[in-house]
Amino acid sequence: MLRNHSLIPQTPLFLSSNPSFSIPFPRYNNSLILSTNTQSLSFTLQSKLYMAQEGDNGSPKSSPYEEALEALSSLITKRTRVGDVNMEERFLVLFEYLKMLELEEAISNLKIIHVAGTKGKGSTCTFTESILRNCGFRTGLFTSPHLIDIRERFRLDGVEICEEKFLAYFWWCYDRLKEKTDDKVPMPTFFHFLALLAFKIFSEEQVDVCIMEVGLGGKYDATNVVQKPIVCGITSLGYDHMEILGNTLGEIAGEKAGILKHRIPAFTVTQPDEAMDVLKEKASQLNVPLQVTSPLDAKLLNGLKLGLEGEHQYVNAGLAVALCSTWMNINGHLEESHLKQIQHTLPEQFINGLTTASLQGRAQIVRDEHVNNKISNELVFFLDGAHSPESMEACAKWFSLAIKDQNQTLFHQIADNSRFSNKVVKTHQSETQKSAQILLFNCMSVRDPQLLLPHLMKTCADHGVYFKKALFVPGLSMYHKIGSHALTPSDSNIDLSWQFTLQRVWENLMQGNKAGKNNSAASEELAGMEMSVSNCEHSAVFSSLPLVINWLRDRVQQNQSTRFQVLVTGSIHLIGDVLKLVKK
Repeated sequence: MLRNHSLIPQTPLFLSSNPSFSIPFPRYNNSLILSTNTQSLSFTLQSKLYMAQEGDNGSPKSSPYEEALEALSSLITKRTRVGDVNMEERFLVLFEYLKMLELEEAISNLKIIHVAGTKGKGSTCTFTESILRNCGFRTGLFTSPHLIDIRERFRLDGVEICEEKFLAYFWWCYDRLKEKTDDKVPMPTFFHFLALLAFKIFSEEQVDVCIMEVGLGGKYDATNVVQKPIVCGITSLGYDHMEILGNTLGEIAGEKAGILKHRIPAFTVTQPDEAMDVLKEKASQLNVPLQVTSPLDAKLLNGLKLGLEGEHQYVNAGLAVALCSTWMNINGHLEESHLKQIQHTLPEQFINGLTTASLQGRAQIVRDEHVNNKISNELVFFLDGAHSPESMEACAKWFSLAIKDQNQTLFHQIADNSRFSNKVVKTHQSETQKSAQILLFNCMSVRDPQLLLPHLMKTCADHGVYFKKALFVPGLSMYHKIGSHALTPSDSNIDLSWQFTLQRVWENLMQGNKAGKNNSAASEELAGMEMSVSNCEHSAVFSSLPLVINWLRDRVQQNQSTRFQVLVTGSIHLIGDVLKLVKK
């Protein structure tokens, strides 16, 4: 298919009187359409090349967006993530792709903040973007993974890139690479392509600051083609992706430290000694001024709360403040004297950024409106993408405190311009209303449930929280497919062996937990288990997520004196799948 490659601007068209904060508007052959009200560009593709057309049999073809997602899905490798992949060789090929896309100079002109780590990367990047956007800078944010839509990974001024711009930049990169790659240098893999696309988007959109979250590791991550970032950050380190990064904290830290660059300032948070020693050694070798930040003092927020829930977020917020203030100082936007003052007094813009930051799937509370608009009691989902032992503890602590608060306060999640915020509404609950805590869990088979589930169970128990039932279910989306057709095959074809493994781990843990056994005994409110594939005393396996949601909704309808509080965790993919179903 012929595509219009003149969508990407060669010379930006500025409409603002202040060009340093202007937005470039793409030009193309014969359809530059400008709204006189919003001064925003509406992409109209020449000759309607991307309009959905009828196929030979009269049925509609895929939409332009679905067509792009199909092409993107073709870049997802079916091979395992380790063993047959030389990480260094695959990383070096990225520089060939940069030449093909003529991105070398463009990347060197970007003012980049680069962030790696095991836990808190996405939160730190989100805080950082929100602070700098509130300071008046045009921001570009690249994160992973996405929950519902691939465009979530590319944010301009805090909002995911619009579909029209995504299509324009996507096909420009995809078709050029398709034309120039061969057997010797094949098409890039899925994440490599997305990182290249991010650099293209942010350079053409002329963002003032580009915040890049590492996808995996650091040293050989696709985002690490950046040679001269302005400042680097390394969040909390822990055990994750050990099949790739190594089995010790020292090895993992060495991979994460791969983003450090010669003499480029870097910040990290308090780390285990083994990890910190490696970070300091790597920093010394590169003459990197590495500083350790302290958790943000809550008093600096003037009585407000961080936009992201959880005590651990103060660690991420402290790192974000250091990254932002250093970036501003190096670029001439913050004097040295003010840089030191920020440690004791936050500017109003920093406070606004920290308290309005939002990130789906991290300590997020969502009420099921399908049920809650019809009856008096509630079905509430507590969503957190924790998938390491340490993050499981943080998730369990947040959940335990949140459900206790909910005895007197309802938290409503409100969508606002594709972003979510917490609105607190006081309510007087009936003293007789009961609550039932349920765990909805899945994790990738490369993770060890013997490490994850005990941390979750013990931390909840320490706070007096016990699950009535644990539900294990496969993800809705397929890992090798992107888009609306990325659904699992029919129930009869699903391999549930991993879910049965998770169930066995949970049942064994419960056998050794007397308090948990007493508090999670079978009750009438959890009847109707014929919908499950395997029902044990403390857990059940379901063949699909829609079945789980329907079962939960049925329980709520049948038990209108009980509030159902469901913790969804273990996999960010599971979080996204639940959001897709609950927010339909």
